[in-house]
Amino acid sequence: MRGLTGPGPDSARGSWLAVIAAVASVTALALFVGACGTGGLGARDEGPAHASAVAGAGAVASPSPSPNDPDKYRKVDAVQLLKQDPAVSATVKRELKPCSGNEYPVDISYGDLTGSPVDDVVINVLTCADAVGIGSYVYRDDSGTFKNVFRTEESPVYAEIDQGRLSVTRQYYEKGDPISSPSGEIVTPYSWKAGRFTPGKSVRNEYSKSAGQVPTPVPDS
Repeated sequence: MRGLTGPGPDSARGSWLAVIAAVASVTALALFVGACGTGGLGARDEGPAHASAVAGAGAVASPSPSPNDPDKYRKVDAVQLLKQDPAVSATVKRELKPCSGNEYPVDISYGDLTGSPVDDVVINVLTCADAVGIGSYVYRDDSGTFKNVFRTEESPVYAEIDQGRLSVTRQYYEKGDPISSPSGEIVTPYSWKAGRFTPGKSVRNEYSKSAGQVPTPVPDS
């Protein structure tokens, strides 16, 4: 099952499309897949949400790298990292429990977002029931310690690495929308500048309500 990670270190397991697949109807999924042009490239990719993406909130010790790992790649225990981080809300931490067996509802991606000598870590926390993203975080290695340099916790949200930039997708609902059929999404790119993530220009993708049509990207004003 996508979005479920064992209690130990793990690599990224997919992209934002799987979150959509878990919450959308068959029709909504078909429309979304037809229009989705953004998306992270997964592990080692070089290439409604909380308004505040915070920098420098909380830090926990990073695990020692394995001698067999590449110099920049350092696996983390994502669950332990989140549980020890005071910047992660109590609400999100309550979801950090196994959904089935020893599998936790987290997605992990590694890549260069901040220019650190060690790969940055992007972690998404999902709900067990429907795999909706409830929190997205970026951790940066700082002298052997992984430090929280980005968070957003208003659901539904999903962060990924897209061509060397952080890309955060937030679905939104208009009045009367069922939970399985949001009106669209807002995709915001973030760049690392002066020690923090700075948002770029967002793109609003409006989902079509008619079968056979696809979402239309609309610049977010």
